Amino acid sequence: MPQEPPNRQEPAPRADVQPVSPPVVPEQALADEPDAGRPRHAAPEPPAENPTRIPVPPRRGVPNGFGRIPVHNVSPVLENGAYPAKAVEGETITVRANIFREGHDALGACVILTDPAGTEQRIDMAQVEPMGLDIWAAQVRLGVPGDYSFRVEAFDDRWRTWQHNAAIKLDAGLDVPLVCAEGRILLEEAAEAARAADAEHDAALLADAGRRLDPGAPVQQLREVVTGPEVDAAMSRWLPRNLLTPTAEFPLVVHRRGAQFSSWYEFFPRSVGAVRHEDGSWTSGTFRSSEKMLERIAELGFTVAYLPPINPIGRAFRKGPNNTLQAGPDDPGSPWAIGSADGGHDAVNPELGTIEDFDHFVARAHELGLEIALDFALQASPDHPWAVEHPEWFTTRADGTIAYAENPPKKYQDIYPINFDNDPEGIYNEALRLAEFWIDHGVTILRVDNPHTKPVDFWAWFAARLHERHPEVVIQAEAFTRPEMMHALAKVGFHLSYCYYTWRNTKYELGEYLTELSNESVDFFRPNFFTNTPDINPTFTQSGNPAAFAIRMILAATMSPAWGVYSGFELCEHEVLKPGGEEYMNSEKYEFRPRDYDAEPNLNGLMRMLNAIRAGHPALQQMRGTQVLGTSSDKIFAFAKRDGDDRVVTIVSLDPDEGVDGTVHIDLGWLGLDPDAPVRVHDELTGQDFDWGADNYVRLWPAQPAHVLSVRPADQG
Repeated sequence: MPQEPPNRQEPAPRADVQPVSPPVVPEQALADEPDAGRPRHAAPEPPAENPTRIPVPPRRGVPNGFGRIPVHNVSPVLENGAYPAKAVEGETITVRANIFREGHDALGACVILTDPAGTEQRIDMAQVEPMGLDIWAAQVRLGVPGDYSFRVEAFDDRWRTWQHNAAIKLDAGLDVPLVCAEGRILLEEAAEAARAADAEHDAALLADAGRRLDPGAPVQQLREVVTGPEVDAAMSRWLPRNLLTPTAEFPLVVHRRGAQFSSWYEFFPRSVGAVRHEDGSWTSGTFRSSEKMLERIAELGFTVAYLPPINPIGRAFRKGPNNTLQAGPDDPGSPWAIGSADGGHDAVNPELGTIEDFDHFVARAHELGLEIALDFALQASPDHPWAVEHPEWFTTRADGTIAYAENPPKKYQDIYPINFDNDPEGIYNEALRLAEFWIDHGVTILRVDNPHTKPVDFWAWFAARLHERHPEVVIQAEAFTRPEMMHALAKVGFHLSYCYYTWRNTKYELGEYLTELSNESVDFFRPNFFTNTPDINPTFTQSGNPAAFAIRMILAATMSPAWGVYSGFELCEHEVLKPGGEEYMNSEKYEFRPRDYDAEPNLNGLMRMLNAIRAGHPALQQMRGTQVLGTSSDKIFAFAKRDGDDRVVTIVSLDPDEGVDGTVHIDLGWLGLDPDAPVRVHDELTGQDFDWGADNYVRLWPAQPAHVLSVRPADQG
């Protein structure tokens, strides 16, 4: 392939230092110098020593800096480049910057993308509306996973300046010989650069354009040189770029697709195959009995099987059913109270089987095309070996006892939080060792429990080490907390994050949240829309109405590239522990819950269909190309997603009890379609086809609460 032309003014080295011309000094100072009689446009020879001259520091391409051509507000950039922006393989991101210059001469800009192998690629930027805000943007398609970097380069676009002036002067018949002479100089300069790179076709094209730029030629011929697209493209490639002004290099990490697009199913292995005996005692389900659940999950189209902690469970202060303080001898306790005489975080609960049984379970998951996500909970029961071997990893209270977890007035006596400040080297490395222990046993996703209760700088260290040593491993943050903390965790290295979806129910709430996630935080925060969790029994579905469960499934599966279901949601489980609360009655966190997954009502078919729709539509596998659509009813929520030529419009009723109707406005231009032409839409849920336009009447009811529409031009059939 032809090489890029050399720059007339060499770009800065990676230290981002840009050489500059000597400064222009005040006129009086020039008059006092020996060469004051030289023409004003000629740079004077600097004297050997002149204490009145003020040295000018070299210009630097720095974030939010003003170089020769100012380039600032570059995005995506996190914390001034301290952490990399995120994307996944094959994804297209938008790089933006504010770029401007003095006067009226044209400028140009490009993105220089450096891939993990060190190869650079140039992507030209274009100014976008509103023009008065000097916003430049480029669409950058990314390749294989790895560590990338990019910078923005601005330059003096001499060809565009000449084109603009030439078009005006040729039409007016002004300075035609001078216009042609100036244009020939630029064309010859570009042709020389093309010849030097053995780009003979472009060199010949540019040389011919220079010959045709004859002041005696017809004006139409001269206009063709000015406006010809082939010449214009060749000039963009080969005219050396003066006043080149680069920014700093900004980091960008590209992850595997599973770091963004995945379908999660959460279940407790101890409940699958659990048997209750006549005397009230239980025999726990095991890894072996749970392999049938893997087969079910795979058949439903999920890609991730997520397990709560599988470690030994402490006996001290073990919780009973519904979080009662007294546990009976057969109560299994909370899996998050990790550690007993049987071991700690690197052991398995013997009631579930052996580590060899777990290896067999993981291997079966991989055979079925599933990944295993394992809960990674850095906390301990009072029975954990750490309580004796490493008391410095906990907080000791004034009375000499180890502090248990509290959220006053709530007390969690069965769990000791970790103190990360007493022995950071010890606990940091132990956490990394434990993660690698499970990675060595085939776990590729760590779902981190309550990361917001641990220091952010610890997670920055932990995530960086995992990225260096196991870049394929995904970590997900279970942090239902303040936005700043959730965003900080995402920035320092978490690939996926639980989010506020379960509390967003109205048209306004859903629209605001989807807009935020697809725009403001899209370069670092990847949401996972769980319909429910063992901790969250959503208020929207507490009526038990199957339509409510269907609505929340459809929204989760189509709004977010990652979505998840906790076992029992498809069976419309909804009993609440206390009125107005969000705790499940008979919570599986504290007891066995074997289920009949074919019992009625169930939404198995809908889950299967949604996962198939997601797998077939790239538009649903990303968050960037998303737009909330206008509807005439507050009970109808609609949005569009686009990735290339794949376009999906989702329209959902927010009323599980009554039919709703209204008009939905589709921005066809945003979808890359002719706003005045009809489109053909195919409902992926029902198989029906419709001819639509920009404004469309819809009616939805509990038995059919949504449309998931694939959109294409009507003339494509």
